[in-house]
Order: sequence, then structure tokens, then C-alpha cells
Amino acid sequence: MKFSDINIRDPYILTYEGKYYLYGTRATNTWGAVDVKTIGFDVYVSEDMESWSEPKEIFSYFEGFWGDRQYWAPEVHYYKGKFYMFASFVSEVTYRGTAILVSDTPDGRFVPHSNGAVTPSNWSCLDGTLWVEDGVPYIVFCHEWTQIKNGTVCALRLSDDLKEPIGEPIELWSAGDASWRHDYDGNGSFVTDGPFLLRVDGELISIWSSFSKGEYVEAIARSDNGKISGKWTIDDSLLFEKDGGHGMIFTDLNGQLCFIYHTPNNTPLERPAVKIISYDDLRRK
Repeated sequence: MKFSDINIRDPYILTYEGKYYLYGTRATNTWGAVDVKTIGFDVYVSEDMESWSEPKEIFSYFEGFWGDRQYWAPEVHYYKGKFYMFASFVSEVTYRGTAILVSDTPDGRFVPHSNGAVTPSNWSCLDGTLWVEDGVPYIVFCHEWTQIKNGTVCALRLSDDLKEPIGEPIELWSAGDASWRHDYDGNGSFVTDGPFLLRVDGELISIWSSFSKGEYVEAIARSDNGKISGKWTIDDSLLFEKDGGHGMIFTDLNGQLCFIYHTPNNTPLERPAVKIISYDDLRRK
């Protein structure tokens, strides 16, 4: 398979032992309530990012699992010898939240690890990602604009085994703080999607998605002290500004820095796309 054959949103790549593992949201059942037999997550595997395996299902709904629709934004992180999937779920009787699954291999069957969502139970949340700072794990996630209008990105400490949250979430930034912000529905609504953290020259930054001038875009936020607890500001310039986003950054097997994202932002036409970038693209302009 080629990227043009892979119909996913929110792509995420894990490089491990000479291979690329690609995860994402199945675009065909992104929205609404669907037949539970069709919801789940897949992995695609490649050695060159040109030719990909057929999708292999690694998680699907089972009787008794709390989420029964809108399986979104799976990320797989290698942490303390196991592979942990951070993914968002919702049901008719719960708020959307990010839960953590686990597997012994990046393409193995994932099983629930946390007891439900680790994001606040009375918040509508999505797109959780793992960030480990000074040995302490955090989930960084979005508090959804659909609940609070001005969507935010928040951080919440996790237990060392990633099973449960510790303490209360802290707000890092809101979409309304951006100079280029776009009122999504004309009612003062500003969107936060897909945070992904990394270091550039020792500076802690996060890429994330929102809307500007009606387009789905990729933006950069920065901590002023290199810590999750710093004061975060949003760059005036955008990393990607034309109908694509919810991306992440990884280093390919040749040592090149790559930005992967989905485009167009139009269900069910989404496909993953990769751009080679440099650290200069991520430094403050």
C-alpha cells in the first residue's frame, strides 16, 4: 500500500527496530454512532515509508468496553519495556476521554491498561499524548471546544505505571490566545487538536492544530522555561497553513526530521502525508 491508499486521520508514526509503524483514526467511521463491529485501530508497517503493509487490526470494540463510538487519534509510545497506546473514546453515557492501552509489541493486540479514561471524567477531552519530564510521565491533552468554546491544551501528571492520573490538570494555553485564531462556528469557538511535544535546542515546544482563515492548520506553542509548567506562548507564524494538520514529528531511519499530518481535512478523503523538515522550521521566527 501507498499513502494514497491509506484512509486515516491523525497519523502517528513510531520507529522501532528498523521499521515504521503507522497508526491513525479510521476515516470511514470518524463521526457519529456506528456499528461497533466496524470500530477499532489498525497498524501499517513499512521499512522505507514508500510501501506499507495491509492494515492489521490491533484493537477493536469488545463487549463491556466503555467506548462504543468515535475511536480517535491513537498514539503508541515505547515506555519502560512495553508499548502504550493513548487513544480517545466516547459513549452515549460518558464524556469523551483519552484512555491508555498496552501491548508487548508495536503491532500486537492492545488491551485496556488504565481504568477508563485518565482525563477528567466530567470534561470532554481528546488527543492525549505522553510526555516524560525528569522521569515523570504526563498526559498532555485537549479540553474540547465543544464543552468550553475556547479549547485548551492541558497537562496532567500520571502514575509511574501509566494506570491513573495524579493531582489536577493544569492549563498550558488556549486556542483563543493565538493571533491567527479563527472563530470556528461564529459563536466564539476556538479549536485545539492534537498536541505533540518535543525539544528543539533545549526549548520545549508543542505542535498542535486549530483553524485559521477557515483552514485546518498546524501551529507551534513554546514554554518559556523548557518545562511543562512554564508559561506557554503561541507563534504568530504557522508550521502548515493549508487544509492539513493533526500531525507529529519523528526522525526517519536516515536521520531526517519528518512531519506527518493528514490532508485534506475532509472526511472521508483524508490521507497521511509526510514532509521533510529541519529544526530551523521549528525555531522561533
